[in-house]
Amino acid sequence: MHDTSSHQYSRAGSRSHIRLSGVGVTLGDRRVLTGVDLTVSAGSRLALVGENGRGKTTVLRVLSGTLTPDVGTVSRVGDVGVTQQHLDASGQRTVGDQIASEIAPSLTALARLDRAVDALAHGRPGADDDYASALDLVTALDAWDADRRVDMALAGLSACSDRDRPLATLSVGQRYRVRLACVLGAGHELLLLDEPTNHLDASGVEFLTARLKNHRGGLAIASHDRALLRDVATDFLDLDPHEDDRPRLYGGGYEGWIEGRRRDREQWEQAHADQTEEHQRLVRAAHVARGRLRDSWRPEKGHGRHERATRAAGTVQAFNRRREELEKHRITVPVPPPEFRWPDWQVPSGRRILTCDAPRVTGRLDAPVAFTVDTGDRLLLTGPNGAGKSTLLEVLAGRLHPDTGSVDHRPGARMAILTQEIPDWDLRRTGVELYRDHVEQSGLSEAPGLASTGLLEASLAGNRVGSMSQGQQRRLHLALCLARRPELLILDEPSNHLSFALVDALTEALARAECAVIEATHDRQLLRDLAGWPTLRLEASRVSSVRGG
Repeated sequence: MHDTSSHQYSRAGSRSHIRLSGVGVTLGDRRVLTGVDLTVSAGSRLALVGENGRGKTTVLRVLSGTLTPDVGTVSRVGDVGVTQQHLDASGQRTVGDQIASEIAPSLTALARLDRAVDALAHGRPGADDDYASALDLVTALDAWDADRRVDMALAGLSACSDRDRPLATLSVGQRYRVRLACVLGAGHELLLLDEPTNHLDASGVEFLTARLKNHRGGLAIASHDRALLRDVATDFLDLDPHEDDRPRLYGGGYEGWIEGRRRDREQWEQAHADQTEEHQRLVRAAHVARGRLRDSWRPEKGHGRHERATRAAGTVQAFNRRREELEKHRITVPVPPPEFRWPDWQVPSGRRILTCDAPRVTGRLDAPVAFTVDTGDRLLLTGPNGAGKSTLLEVLAGRLHPDTGSVDHRPGARMAILTQEIPDWDLRRTGVELYRDHVEQSGLSEAPGLASTGLLEASLAGNRVGSMSQGQQRRLHLALCLARRPELLILDEPSNHLSFALVDALTEALARAECAVIEATHDRQLLRDLAGWPTLRLEASRVSSVRGG
């Protein structure tokens, strides 16, 4: 994404920008983007947000120039650095090759300066001007420091710094960290980052956040990491459905985006309600006029033929006017997509659900954990990957029996678990069918209907599960859990594959839920939101900390 020609490359500085105007993109038979107007310039801190499949990566590809839109225009000025979720590691390319490719403008500028110095030393004509021009470019690029900046980024992201190491020998996560470090260290004026916190540990995320905050140019980020976007982004391009079917740009940081979405949603709902109410009024008026027309042909006894004809003509005219008004009226505002609604169910307070007494599962759960759970309790489970969090949750849910120790459940206690993996469903079944079967098999005669939660639109609920996206399958799984009306709800990484808006709504609902809730997560924003919950941290073979709420 940069020009390595020593005579053409230059810094745009405050003029750097990428501008999209009226951009639309169709992939296959699906319209992904419509009417996108967007500018990423020096100083931009833009977040691209929306459900999976709404076009976040597509916007980044259009911004970077790797995808040409079907309609609209794109203009670019300045140097652009791009990180994608996939890095080509074919052939014998090494870490050093990747670094050299990313900082090529700086290496080229330094080589040009060396040639200019040599020309100056030999007194060649025009050497003074060439030297001054080359020095200006090296200074603008801070080219002398390029290698050191990359080394610092490699260290900060715990990435491989062995320049002779072939990329193909690195894991996917290691390759991504190398690529991200190279982009961060290269000194690009504009950064386009796709899920930059993937494959980073806590220290890597902290380093990335600090670098992005201090970046002097502009940046656009597509990420599921709400904490990163809260910390860094000032503007949000929301790609989820809106009344006019176009993306909406919000300022004011994360809170400004949330408030803007709420305000626009209210206006959308009101506009649709107003048009629907007007249509219903016209239907009622036409029905009344039709009744009057029918009655006008049967006047009371004693009325003459002339009076009856005069009265009928006026009634016909009134009916025709009402019919024309109804035919002309159109509901042009689309139906707003459903919003999440927490189903209320009664749970007796202070009722013991389970007693956990140091259960162990060989090779999966070694930490000696002991506690009890009553209705209304809250417990946040944290710890590194491999510490046994998911295993403990499955033991608590009764899906897995421990090798030693025990978990005793109150007989008849209703529990539900949202696992990280989608259940072993028959993918040929529709969402509605799975939900109905689940309710019948569980004996949940009073369970709310699938549509009542707002988790799946009616048009999606009738689709085969195998054709649903991960996010849609995750929503269906959550709906099945809530249908059980559990006394204990267990959530394993609940923010995976769910939209920001849904995670926020679910978190708010959990705060007032009568059931007990146990939640395990790495999501930094969720950890912030649930900071008041009692917390159990698992290490590989011990419980390192317990914090009361």
